[in-house]
Amino acid sequence: MRPVHTALAVLVAAVWGFNFVVIEIGLDHFPPLLLSALRFLVAALPAVFFVGPPKAAWKWILGVGLALGIAKFGLLFTGMAAGMPAGLSSLVLQIQAVFTAVLAAALLRERPGRVRLLGMGVALAGIAVAAVDGGTSGPVLGFVLVVAAAACWGVSNVLTRKASPPDALNFMVWVCTVPVLPLFGLSLLLEGPERDLAALRALDWSGAAVIGYVAWVSTVFGFGAWGYLLRRYPASSVAPFSLLVPVFGMSSAALVLGESVSGLRWLAAVLLVGGVALTSRAPSRGPLSAVGSPGAAAASPVPSGSLRTSGAAAPRSG
Repeated sequence: MRPVHTALAVLVAAVWGFNFVVIEIGLDHFPPLLLSALRFLVAALPAVFFVGPPKAAWKWILGVGLALGIAKFGLLFTGMAAGMPAGLSSLVLQIQAVFTAVLAAALLRERPGRVRLLGMGVALAGIAVAAVDGGTSGPVLGFVLVVAAAACWGVSNVLTRKASPPDALNFMVWVCTVPVLPLFGLSLLLEGPERDLAALRALDWSGAAVIGYVAWVSTVFGFGAWGYLLRRYPASSVAPFSLLVPVFGMSSAALVLGESVSGLRWLAAVLLVGGVALTSRAPSRGPLSAVGSPGAAAASPVPSGSLRTSGAAAPRSG
């Protein structure tokens, strides 16, 4: 990769890692489901008017919108609101690579090889260490919700792989339109109209900046830049940069939010990142034609969403 494109890939990873800090700040302004709804509303508008009509079937847009937009981000934001630290969330969420591999084996007939199985085992060991660390630094419920969010991300990865969208940014923008109304409805039902109205009436520049970052910087810019790199280079050259996301997430949480990074958390990070690297890069055995994406590599995780296009690795972000 050219140096300028290497710098761009690192910048995207930094943007996605710092996104967890921004979410943490945003939860001081908004209830979690309302914040998620606003994120997708602002990400979809006005971008939906510039990316053109959908280039993938609506069934896939709706499926990924439900799994990724409503389930994954709803659970992630709620887990962080329940006390899951931003840095630890950025790390634990990466277990989605294991969920993706398991679901691909079950649903797409992709048989994991020995290296991938080893990677899954190492990543699960990292989650176990992170659970021990999380049990001493935050509520168990928040940890469980973030793990559940990772599982939903795995579902969306498999659906995206089946969709094989030709344009990642077009697909992501249209996916962003799906969760808006359901998330607003869930927020009114579960968080209450009084709480939502109070948050909206108290909107200040800080709250607006949070929404702008998670919607335009993390989602639109992040996926636009990532898609640009994937169009110019093989996925094997671009995908490894996504492993920097939890590094930036934990570092920025420590610097900005003052989160402590224990020895256990560093051990969990080494195990998780190493396991995810093995899981994502090791080839699968089985007929790739089953996923409708000839020539696609093994499913890799995608950040403010998770996408997998034909031959393109999915990034990770919050």
